[in-house]
Amino acid sequence: MARVRYGARTEAEIAAARTASSKLPDIWSTGVVAVWESDPDAVAAVLPPPLKPPHRPLVRANISKVDLPGYPLGAGSVAVAAEHDGVRGWYPLVMPMTHERALIGGREVFGEPKKLGEVEVERDGLVVRASLARHGIAFVEVRGAVSGALPLPEPVQKTDFYFKFLPAVDGSGFDADPVLVHCVRNEKVRKLEGITGDVVLRESMYDPVADLPVRAVVEITIGEKTTDQKGRVAERVSAQALLPYIHQRYDDPQQILDGPPEGSV
Repeated sequence: MARVRYGARTEAEIAAARTASSKLPDIWSTGVVAVWESDPDAVAAVLPPPLKPPHRPLVRANISKVDLPGYPLGAGSVAVAAEHDGVRGWYPLVMPMTHERALIGGREVFGEPKKLGEVEVERDGLVVRASLARHGIAFVEVRGAVSGALPLPEPVQKTDFYFKFLPAVDGSGFDADPVLVHCVRNEKVRKLEGITGDVVLRESMYDPVADLPVRAVVEITIGEKTTDQKGRVAERVSAQALLPYIHQRYDDPQQILDGPPEGSV
C-alpha cells in the first residue's frame, strides 16, 4: 500500500524535523523601525494584567521584508512598551504576516497575535516608505528620507510578551488557564541608517492602532538584522482578568464561536 501521508510519522522523521529546525542559518531581513511616544493612558489601557505600563509610554512599529529563497516574506508588528516581573519588553497588539506558514507557528506555539496582511518596504535612493495593511487599509505608514549611517549596535536581547490561550469549546471563556509567555530574541544588526520622517496612523476598525497617537517621534531607522527566538512560560494568568482583552486577537470576537454551517461536514 502506498504511504498514507496523513498517517503517523516515525520517530526518526520527527527527530529529523527537529534537527533541521535547530540548524537554520542566520536569516537577514531589511526593515524599518519607528518608535514614538504616545498617550500614557492609551498605552496602559491595552495591557492585560499582569503586564504593567513603563514610565515612558512608547509604541513601536516594525516593518520588514525577508528574502527567503523562493519564499519572500513580509512581517510586521505594532507593539507597546510593557513590564513584567522586573523585565522590560514589548507587548505586540498586531503582527501582520504575508504568508500562512509564518502565522501558524507563532500563534500556536508562542501565542503571537499574527494575522494575514500586507507588508511593504520600499526604498528609492534616500526616500523610504513602509506600511502595514489589512482589509485594504494601510493602518500604519512610515515615510521619510535616509539621513545617514548610524553606529552598529552590539548584539542585544529583546523580550516580547504574549498570552497563549485556547477559547473554550462552549464559548464560556478558556479551555484552560492562559499563560504569559516571555519570548526572548537575540538580535544582530549589520547595517543601520537613520530616517528623518513621520508616522501616519489611519483609522481601521480591525486594527485600531490609531488609538495610540503619535505625540513625538523618538526614532525611525532602516537596517538589516537577524534574530533568533526562544520562549518560556513566565506564569499562568487569571482567565477572568484576560477575558476582556481577547478581542485584540480577532477581527470579530464572535468568530471564535464560528462553526461550519449545518450539514457541511
